Amino acid sequence: MKEFLIDDTAADQRLDRYLRREVPGLTQGVLQKLLRTGKIRLNASKTEANARLQTGDILTLPEIAPPAEPPKQRQIVKMDPERLKALKAMIIYEDDALIALNKPAGLAVQGGSGINVHIDGMLDALQADNPERPKLVHRIDRDTSGLLLIAKSGKMATKLTAAFKGRDVEKTYWALLAGVPEPFEGRIDLPLKRVEFGQTSRAEPTNRRDKDGQKAITDYRVLDRAAMRFCLAELKPHTGRMHQLRAHCLAMGTPIMGDEAYGGAFAEHFAPQLHLHARRLTITHPLGGTLTLEAELPDHMRASLKYLGFATPPAAKPMRRV
Repeated sequence: MKEFLIDDTAADQRLDRYLRREVPGLTQGVLQKLLRTGKIRLNASKTEANARLQTGDILTLPEIAPPAEPPKQRQIVKMDPERLKALKAMIIYEDDALIALNKPAGLAVQGGSGINVHIDGMLDALQADNPERPKLVHRIDRDTSGLLLIAKSGKMATKLTAAFKGRDVEKTYWALLAGVPEPFEGRIDLPLKRVEFGQTSRAEPTNRRDKDGQKAITDYRVLDRAAMRFCLAELKPHTGRMHQLRAHCLAMGTPIMGDEAYGGAFAEHFAPQLHLHARRLTITHPLGGTLTLEAELPDHMRASLKYLGFATPPAAKPMRRV
């Protein structure tokens, strides 16, 4: 039997699409037959093609004969001196278990259609003398900046993935919003469902009776505001749905500045980029204790906050408590 441990990079994907990508030679016909006969198991239970995968799920299926042609090789990004320098500059913390990056906005975490430069393709450059290639354990949107954790080994990746699955992680984002939510502090408990549009997907609110809906909870707090026109908000997701923060902010009537897909909030004097930043992360460290990290704001957000007269405190130094 072949076993897959689902990490954050595969969370919220359909089971059939995940397997067709990960298992060379698995046709849709064979996939459907294996599902009908119960030979594909999700967490030891019979499942369906449209099941949504979650971080920490265990997916098993029989070995599939390889295709006649070799599978496509993993994409590796060519690292010239400037690109390597930029990658090393993203590192804000490193120890024996993990590397933490401050990912810039606009850089994808993984490859895809039309995406040739991404973090996953650069990880060979971070291997150094380690016996294993570093591994992604979660992801953030291409246009979102901020904290991204990389495991240094498969063992550390398993532990970090389990921490995300078990909610032993506190994630804090900062976002510049068009408008100010009322009250200034609260919780958004609004289910979301994934809607596909050709090659793209988006998250849309739905009711609790919708079988395709998934629980989505976000705490928010206004940190600063300019009258009722703009505000800097702290967002803490308690679930990890695709585009959760962007969809929840739009549902409050306060879309994130520069978010063309969710509200189209643009204004003069602000860069036409998404103003969403993974600011802080507290996680159970795989070697014991807890680790708290903060990432500096990107230039475009810093400039927008300065224009509004908002404070832009520097990121705190990494802190590990054993």
